[in-house]
Amino acid sequence: MGVKSFPLTKMRLEELAKQYPAPFYVYDEAAIRANAKKLLKAFSIFPSYREHFAVKALPNPFILKILAEEGLGADCSSYSELALADMAGIKGEAVMFTANQTPASEYQAARKLGAVINLDDITHIEYLEKHAGIPELCSCRYNPGPLKGGNLIIGKPEEAKYGFTREQILEGFGLLRAKGAGRFALHAMVASNELNLDYHLETGRILFELAVEIQDKTGVSLEFVNLGGGVGIPYKGEQEAIDWDELAQGLKKLYDSILVPAGLGGLGIHTEYGRPITGPYGWLVSRAIHTKSIYREYIGLDSCMADLMRPALYGAYHHITVAGKENAPLTETYDVVGSLCENNDKFAVQRRLPKIDVGDFVIIHDSGAHGRAMGFNYNGKLRCGELLLRPDGSVIQIRRAETVEDYFATLDITALDTFK
Repeated sequence: MGVKSFPLTKMRLEELAKQYPAPFYVYDEAAIRANAKKLLKAFSIFPSYREHFAVKALPNPFILKILAEEGLGADCSSYSELALADMAGIKGEAVMFTANQTPASEYQAARKLGAVINLDDITHIEYLEKHAGIPELCSCRYNPGPLKGGNLIIGKPEEAKYGFTREQILEGFGLLRAKGAGRFALHAMVASNELNLDYHLETGRILFELAVEIQDKTGVSLEFVNLGGGVGIPYKGEQEAIDWDELAQGLKKLYDSILVPAGLGGLGIHTEYGRPITGPYGWLVSRAIHTKSIYREYIGLDSCMADLMRPALYGAYHHITVAGKENAPLTETYDVVGSLCENNDKFAVQRRLPKIDVGDFVIIHDSGAHGRAMGFNYNGKLRCGELLLRPDGSVIQIRRAETVEDYFATLDITALDTFK
């Protein structure tokens, strides 16, 4: 069973909170760097490899710059994410642009930045040609339909809105070549937060076999296959993380048995992991500000689902500890809740925890991906800030908390006086 830890003591949190009042996110730079290094080392067994960090998981340019320094690229799905990658120094084909129902302006921005455009539908080929032109390197996203099972977050592939069918992929590459493309790539993303190693190996097998079929039936030789992301993290202590070495070695066996005999032994491997890169190394730090005793016992926090919505959206589990009480007995059963006017605004339901007092720091673990990124302003809630724990032990602010002025910034207040 894994033990969840937090890198700051209660005393250090008290000091930080004087400058940066809770709630706030904390990210561990040293741990993120070490994890990125381990990933790259594991996948170095392939002729070429590139990881495009999924920007949607943690869209902060400080984090992206750290990852860029470690050799990672970026996977983007909007203009803003493209701008963040550019801001962090991630350029050209280190950026993969994978959007769906994409407006012309975003294709144009991706072309201008030299990103690899990953098309989501066969009709987008003509749309891209009309609005931005066909680039030299084009990628197409494959949806394997009933060939793959789905999971809770992303759903069944055949019910998903993403990607080309097999027949469309074959037609699409021929169409792209006819329109002037000269370099090609294949992509798929069929799961989210999946901890079953075999699931990811099966994805590799399907894409490797499809790469051979594309070559045989269209004459198109792919430059790389992007296996997507979807690797999960052990949110619960009894779960085990996927080992990078085991994943890479399993994929290499498939690579050698499927691609090499077909003359595709130089095919590059790309991925777009997000959650497993930063997820375990981020925490939402809140204070308990209320207790409530009715039909259940409640602990009310100064954060809410506007800061971390995964438990409310997916019923997702996040481990919770209390600073200074890490080894205290779990004597109480609480619903840990926020202040939003929604009854699903709960970080934990009937969770066994130590006795929590008003003023205690409540640490919500594994929040370094799809946490602050999914925040929102319903109920007029203001999203919290983000702090970075540096390798030397210092802490810097990399995003301040929102203010009321931020909330009103997009309103045209000057027109209000004349509004009738």
